[in-house]
Amino acid sequence: MAAARSNATWVLPAVLKRMIISGGKALQANKAYVDQLNVFPVPDGDTGTNMSLTMASAIRELNTGDVTTMKQLAEKVSHGALSGARGNSGVILSQILKGFATSLANLDGVDTKRFAKALCSGAETAYSAVSKPQEGTILTVIRLTAEYATDCSRTENNFEKFLNKIIDRSQEVLEMTPQLLPVLKSAGVVDSGGQGLVYIFKGLLAGYLDQEIIVDESFAQASQTVQQDDHMEMLDYESLGDLTFGYCTEFFIINMLKKTTLTDIDKLRDYLNEMGDSVICIGDLNLVKVHVHTNNPGKVIAKALTLGEVDKIKIDNMMEQNRQLRAQYEANRKPIGLLAVCAGEGFSAIFKDLLVDQVIEGGQTMNPSAEDIASAVRKINAENVIILPNNKNIILAAEQCRSLVSKRNIYVVPTRNVPQGLNAVLNYNPEADVTENLEAMMSSLSAVTNGEVTYAVRDTEVDKFHISKGDIIGLDNKKILTSGKDLVEVTFNLIKKIKKSSHQVITLYYGKDVKEEDAIAFSEKVQEAHPDCDVMLQYGGQPLYYYILALE
Repeated sequence: MAAARSNATWVLPAVLKRMIISGGKALQANKAYVDQLNVFPVPDGDTGTNMSLTMASAIRELNTGDVTTMKQLAEKVSHGALSGARGNSGVILSQILKGFATSLANLDGVDTKRFAKALCSGAETAYSAVSKPQEGTILTVIRLTAEYATDCSRTENNFEKFLNKIIDRSQEVLEMTPQLLPVLKSAGVVDSGGQGLVYIFKGLLAGYLDQEIIVDESFAQASQTVQQDDHMEMLDYESLGDLTFGYCTEFFIINMLKKTTLTDIDKLRDYLNEMGDSVICIGDLNLVKVHVHTNNPGKVIAKALTLGEVDKIKIDNMMEQNRQLRAQYEANRKPIGLLAVCAGEGFSAIFKDLLVDQVIEGGQTMNPSAEDIASAVRKINAENVIILPNNKNIILAAEQCRSLVSKRNIYVVPTRNVPQGLNAVLNYNPEADVTENLEAMMSSLSAVTNGEVTYAVRDTEVDKFHISKGDIIGLDNKKILTSGKDLVEVTFNLIKKIKKSSHQVITLYYGKDVKEEDAIAFSEKVQEAHPDCDVMLQYGGQPLYYYILALE
């Protein structure tokens, strides 16, 4: 053991206590965002709150009396988390904490290998507590993160680096959850419980470094801050389905009857599985925590009374919660919504600034499917939806998505490029009806002359140009107009070829492979060459294309 201490970072009980408290603070600081992600098993928006309350109970227990040994820490964390566990996610978190802490109880300190082993124990305990584990949830995040931690600990004994790697891995797994759980993919969100766990990991690191938890970019992820109305727009309520079981029922069983055995607790768990779903029934002859979604909470409680006294009963009417959410969703429905397809964070930001309801990624070489477009349409709370495909290869998929979406009228304005799409949005009038807007947006398409500057991916001969791989080429919507080795020269020549005397504005959208300072210098050169026009420079962030041009 002495050798291990000399070669590895060693975490003592006082530091681990500080880390756990910091994990709770990080979750508390971000619980509102975690709440907004909550769509599974029902969109009742309380995952962050329940997990935070569970952590708070564990922390309160930690702060009572001295914690000088790992055994004391394990007992306090386990008991505090279980006794304060709220909701399905909170109970699962309590089991992660129990398995994690119990694994460390007989140690005097923790290195990366023992920390990884404790994470694995937490995952195993959580899985065993759930009757029907669902992948794509917090369970997946803890399991795959723990497995990675085990591999990582074999080569990494620096605790700070180790925790940073765990955070990165947990985030990667979190991003996978929509692929594992269809309701998340339909709603366009990651798992809320998994997100809460990622925040806890970040808090553990801050606690280890003895840093204060501040609600800033490190934890709040300002770009992801979501208000309730935005969340309502983000969710696809029509695909969430009706509830099978209507009452979220939670309670403790205390003061067990003398005749009660561990087998009786197992039989209660079996009974709960017959009465509902999302079943968790954990504990021992001192304390049992029950969570179940059921249509008969009275029968569930009556059955529990045959084992002992029932305490802290909490019954939520999920049907009413669901009705209220749906009613709010219906009340917020507007007559017309807009959806745009584009590639590039700059273009996406511009469309959102113009109040387009949904922006999905797509463009040359990455065309979204009809189902991808339909999924985005379903998230728009509007009677009518106008789609701007912004690429000739996406128009057909946009048209086909009509057959995949009900309860909405879908219209496609056949924009063939992003500048056309932006001009169409600028001609949209929220006060006008669908017919008037479609006429205005369709008329706007011919007002924009488009040009694109990219590179050749292979040797070819086309449009009388002999092109070598890597050459810069300038195109309009139909053909190559210019080519060469120099980006500035080719782009400058393309503007000359497509510019008409009637054009008054030249907008340059520069891509992700163009440096901002180079784009600014080029725009100044264009302005100097075309003093009769206003030259505008915007960051499009598009891949493949160095510049996309719009002349009006």
